[in-house]
Amino acid sequence: MGNREHETYDVVGVGFGPSNLSLAVALHERRTDSPGRDISAAFFERQPTFSWHRNMLLPSTTMQISFLKDLVTFRNPTSSFSFIAYLHASGRLAQFVNNQDFFPTRQEFHQYLEWTQERLAHLVTYGSDVTSIRLPQDGGPQPADHLEVEVRDVAGRGTRVINARNVVISTGLVPSMPDGTQCDERVWHSSEFLQKYRLMNPAELRRVAVVGAGQSAAEITRFLYDELPHAQVWAVIPSYGYSVADDTPFANQVFDPKAVDDYYFATARTRESFWRYHRNTNYSVVDDEVIRDLYKRSYDDDVRGDKRLHLLNLTRVSGVKRADAETRVSLHTGLDGDVYELDFDALVCATGYDAMEPAGLLGDLDRLCLRDEDGRYRVGRDYRIATGPELLCGLYLQGGTEHTHGLTSSLLSNIAVRSGEIADSISVGLARRSAGRAIPVEVGHEGG
Repeated sequence: MGNREHETYDVVGVGFGPSNLSLAVALHERRTDSPGRDISAAFFERQPTFSWHRNMLLPSTTMQISFLKDLVTFRNPTSSFSFIAYLHASGRLAQFVNNQDFFPTRQEFHQYLEWTQERLAHLVTYGSDVTSIRLPQDGGPQPADHLEVEVRDVAGRGTRVINARNVVISTGLVPSMPDGTQCDERVWHSSEFLQKYRLMNPAELRRVAVVGAGQSAAEITRFLYDELPHAQVWAVIPSYGYSVADDTPFANQVFDPKAVDDYYFATARTRESFWRYHRNTNYSVVDDEVIRDLYKRSYDDDVRGDKRLHLLNLTRVSGVKRADAETRVSLHTGLDGDVYELDFDALVCATGYDAMEPAGLLGDLDRLCLRDEDGRYRVGRDYRIATGPELLCGLYLQGGTEHTHGLTSSLLSNIAVRSGEIADSISVGLARRSAGRAIPVEVGHEGG
């Protein structure tokens, strides 16, 4: 790794999931389609290969957004990196059209993402964990015109330091578990589901439970019911059954690019209304088709007199402990307040994710980042963290900006436009710095 020590890039991307992959495409198309200064970029990803929710690629599960909300189309409909271009390159365009479906399977969309990243493989280094982002240790010019990014090889082949004029952080969401619950060989988070499931002997899984009220929880429950015909399957649901996702046309407008402006420049009261009225478009909700599938399975159990699917509504996990080869789960029911225990061969927690929090990665650099009255980063409309005058470099977030940019901050829906806006901001910032001009950060209401 030492032969690339202290190389300098205009853009260093931390993480290489769909968000930074989309940014890499935007930067690549800017270089090839627009004259002017070439923007150099390097991305670092801790995983050994590209992967996006690989452990949730369950059979026949489909995307919850249109294929047109791919990495590029809303930014550049003529891009050679679109999902349509992928279908054409794969020889399946006509067949896909004949399918008359806006929603590809997750497996096919994952293949599209892999196809895209293969074309940009020269920009990314896998198996590389960014451990810190800091001011130049040699003092350097003030204010700082670059940052030092320390990269550790996960295989133990050492570390190196990369210089970056801009850093784009996209480390993804952090799996969330019920309080006091730890993952082990019998207790899994949904993000590791298929990997852990495939390590098990299905014959040993006779009593399994899935915790959660969202799409992943419902899909895993359906999968286990179908794959384990000998097993009893419990769905532990904190709500009164599953709630349907609102994907009707008017509600879906909340994911339009224009809605980001409406949210960003809104008052605190209006922002609160966004969340109150439109959480059911994405959070703890399930597609109608999956809900009906599960209800039909439950009803068929009743008809046969062989109950295998058990729906525990208004119930939460209050404790988990191992009992020999089984997992003993304490369940708290909201119906009567009782707490009781059940033993399972496997417990799957489809309990969501916590937002990306880059403070640990930034270390001492975090003191230069401005925060609002609630302690959250102040973020410009271009997704750039507002910083003190000591820093000329751009720190951008792909995720962790729900408080400033609304519901699409961690979703695919606005990924193409968001990446284009970040690429535009970086380009303008580099031009301003070359001209010796300050780089303003436009911040909305409430330190937004």
